[in-house]
Amino acid sequence: MNSKDKATLIKRVSEIEGLTDSERSALLGLLRENKTYGLVWEDKPEAIEERLRDELPILTEVPERAIISEDKDAPNHILIEGDNLEALSTLAYTHAGKIDVIYIDPPYNTGNNDFIYNDSFVDKEDSYRHSKWLSFMSRRLKIAKQLLSDKGVIFISIDDNEQANLKLLCDDVFRGSFLQQIIIESNPRGSQASKYFANTHEYLLCYASIKNPNLNIGIKKDKEGSSEYSLEDKRGNYRLLGLRQRGGAWRRSDRPLLFYSFYINPTNGDVSIERDLLHTIEVIPCRPTGEESRWTWSKEKVKKEKDMLIGILVNKGTDKEKWDIYRKNYLSKDNGEIISSKVKSIWNEKEINYQNGGTEVKSIIGDGKFNYPKPLFLIEKIIRSSTSSNSIILDFFAGSGTTLHATMKINDEEDDGGTRKCILITNNENNICENVTYERNKRVINGYTTPKGEEVAGLKNNNLRYYRTGFVSRSRSVQNMRKLVTLATDMLCIKEDLYTEQDMFGELKTQKNIFRYFDNGEKKMLIIYNEVSIEELANAIYDIDNENKIKIYVFSQSEDPWEGAFEEVSDKVELCALPYAIYNSYRRVLPRKRDTMVNPKDDVLYQKEEIVNNGELNFTEEGGEQ
Repeated sequence: MNSKDKATLIKRVSEIEGLTDSERSALLGLLRENKTYGLVWEDKPEAIEERLRDELPILTEVPERAIISEDKDAPNHILIEGDNLEALSTLAYTHAGKIDVIYIDPPYNTGNNDFIYNDSFVDKEDSYRHSKWLSFMSRRLKIAKQLLSDKGVIFISIDDNEQANLKLLCDDVFRGSFLQQIIIESNPRGSQASKYFANTHEYLLCYASIKNPNLNIGIKKDKEGSSEYSLEDKRGNYRLLGLRQRGGAWRRSDRPLLFYSFYINPTNGDVSIERDLLHTIEVIPCRPTGEESRWTWSKEKVKKEKDMLIGILVNKGTDKEKWDIYRKNYLSKDNGEIISSKVKSIWNEKEINYQNGGTEVKSIIGDGKFNYPKPLFLIEKIIRSSTSSNSIILDFFAGSGTTLHATMKINDEEDDGGTRKCILITNNENNICENVTYERNKRVINGYTTPKGEEVAGLKNNNLRYYRTGFVSRSRSVQNMRKLVTLATDMLCIKEDLYTEQDMFGELKTQKNIFRYFDNGEKKMLIIYNEVSIEELANAIYDIDNENKIKIYVFSQSEDPWEGAFEEVSDKVELCALPYAIYNSYRRVLPRKRDTMVNPKDDVLYQKEEIVNNGELNFTEEGGEQ
């Protein structure tokens, strides 16, 4: 249909009588859709998504499962038990734009009882098998993208059952930011499941959060061996790479501006793009056949980084003797940091054999606890090639918890000393979260004995906190708004990475339903659940000295965080109105729900203030329990 016909049809639909507003809107929406190249499937409703139309997800800590290190600087890792769509939605508030690396190993949808959709296995005979999988993945990947930082990257393991569909889906979600499809030699012997081929590989899709980011992608060269960096000057060790273009588009005609002359001082190899009394040997880019080629650097770059170039007499003493231009490729940056080399697109190290994953899990928690865990080496390589020492890593198909194990192992290495934080999400189907994910990493932290009787020391400089997902009604009665703020406390601790609670704020004693105070000596957070305490708390801030501002989350029925009440201490505080900050965050990721407000007088938690002169704040209530 051409644009003129479509405009005529839109006008006719707008004038049709007997249509409801929603029917007319739906028809017009379909007509105005611009179809582009991409993946199309029949979206299949998911039960948990329907639940999220009526309820908001929250996180609640299970304190008896917390593992806390004696090291006050130990990183806080998080394990969330629950549906990953619920948990990802909560992270959209606590970690939007903060995740540096995501690794996931989703169900491969083989049709062999590996993918459950709406509480039922999806088998090979299901005519909507691929549509269900795409619906499932699409919802989660769209939220995952919002969690990634500007330098963030996501790695996804997959096999041939859904590789083609996943590639098209990710091309749409992470538009323009495809990085690589890595081939993983997962089974060197080859699987005999196929009739015609012994399959030896799987895939690892890699996308960035945004187009053309400045990613931290690469393997440190000292990890792959640095013997080729045998030359040295005052800057450090280096190797020599030819400046002439040797690959594609090498001809002069391809990049004519990159064809120009160098002049070399034959006594020391110094180079210049100007001839003078010292620089007398002319060199132009030519292939061994004599065909004119081009340089890889422009004249402008040569002027800026001339010290990186050197003239070398090659094939000295032979009839092929000639001068050529080389550039210095250093092992380290000026600050001493090892420069990374590009990650290869085929990973075939023997340690990457997927059978190793099962052996590793068996040695920690016993046999038969989890099928097809990824090997530690695979996740280590992903982390090494894509993170810095303080990166935040997320795995929302956590399975046996290999990603956290790998994170802690790398942090513990003497030449790394990182403080990377890891977030795991998994459901508790067949007690996987409790008996596998948590138990494995608990033993890794505390230490364990292998079935062979070998003692493995614990990685004790780590904290692990365990959470479960829960729900609050989306109906915006003041009662529900207060309930959401109260139950969001654990989420606020996660958001601020601040867990040390204090009993006093200045001279005021904290009270669970009135206000709570967190202070670890560096950061301070005040959560105000009842607005009648604001005046007393604002006055108390006068007497508190702090180099950094106190982060104050305060209950408000609007988006105003009581700025007027804190005006005289505005230089000491950073205010945030709750629950609207949570609502605004969830609005970007949850299915739509038309909310209604309830008059404050109908709120069962409506309270009347009673100030007692003993330094505490007490409240009596009308219509509800404290």
